[in-house]
Amino acid sequence: MMKKILFLIAIILPTTVMAESCFLPETNPFMGKYQNQMFYGIGQGFDTGILLPPPVRPVPFYIGTITYSQPTTFFRIPARRNLNISQTLGLYQKYGWKWQNYTIPIVYATEDIALFRYHDLYAGVGAGVGLQAKENKRLGAKLVFQFKVSIGYNITDEWATEFFIQHFSNANTADDNHSYAFYGLGLTHNF
Repeated sequence: MMKKILFLIAIILPTTVMAESCFLPETNPFMGKYQNQMFYGIGQGFDTGILLPPPVRPVPFYIGTITYSQPTTFFRIPARRNLNISQTLGLYQKYGWKWQNYTIPIVYATEDIALFRYHDLYAGVGAGVGLQAKENKRLGAKLVFQFKVSIGYNITDEWATEFFIQHFSNANTADDNHSYAFYGLGLTHNF
């Protein structure tokens, strides 16, 4: 067990130091000099529960998200903390699932960590926890965990666009855990 812990530290510490050196002091790739951000996004659902390999079977399941964010750091790496409100929308049956049964609002708190920045291009990963309005046969619990990978481009100091892959799961806290997965696009406004 101790060898595994030392191995993880040996990987994480240099990665953290390298990532920290990629950013100028007092800059945040997600938000620049601003202290507030709004994100507006939409996404297409996929019938898979994992991010890697990427989902490949689109389904009639969609998500709309509004997010409020503030800048922060994670072990001195630029980050942002988020309060998210999402609405899923299912339409008809496909691959054995009645997607209209999963039209459910979700509220969740997350944190995104910047992986790199190259001029106006940036990438990040995020995780969080929240609640969906009701249990269902796909997730089986109100408690949800969210994981996200995003790539963004700063159009101006105030506006950016982001592509994301997002995953919701109950982390096996219930018997049913078929999860939700989405590809999406969004627009951020810094103020």
